[in-house]
Amino acid sequence: MWRLPCLCLFSTTKTILSFTSFRPLKEVKLQRSVEQSKHPSAPRSGTMMENEAFTAFIFYGTLLVLKMYAVAIITGQVRLRKKVFANPEDALRHGGLQYHREDPDVERCLRAHRNDMENIYPFLFLGAVYSLLGPDPDVARIHFLVFFFGRIIHTVAYLLKLRAPTRSVAYTVAQLPCFSMALQILFKVLRRWW
Repeated sequence: MWRLPCLCLFSTTKTILSFTSFRPLKEVKLQRSVEQSKHPSAPRSGTMMENEAFTAFIFYGTLLVLKMYAVAIITGQVRLRKKVFANPEDALRHGGLQYHREDPDVERCLRAHRNDMENIYPFLFLGAVYSLLGPDPDVARIHFLVFFFGRIIHTVAYLLKLRAPTRSVAYTVAQLPCFSMALQILFKVLRRWW
């Protein structure tokens, strides 16, 4: 029964030791090229980052995820500032059950966050697949950039209560690259099938 943890520990220690052994960089590169020639189907190190479209996707996708974190933090700050808590235990901790209530500003932040989740998650899927299909890197960057700025403007319009058409226009503009990517993915798949 204790053999399995010992074997795992031994193999982990062996792996760590092989990673920490000091070898000149030339020798490591030579060994990788020999391994690559033995296993040509194995992915090379750094292949994904050599794809310019995928690199742009990673950049804008990460910025969008950070934006979602920022909206979550803003929601928490509005809750604390207005003393509005969704859970009774939080309200008790901050002054009493009278603070277990709803507030229009907190609800607005929550709707902005929910809207982000409804739109950014599909973008992350579509953008990843699209960028792996080998599109023109400049066209891919434009798709990602338009979506990114559309979502930024949408969130700002939501949180700052900007006039009515601003948020709708930002939403619509941000959806255009998603539809474009989705159609290109479908066309590529259909062409492959037929």
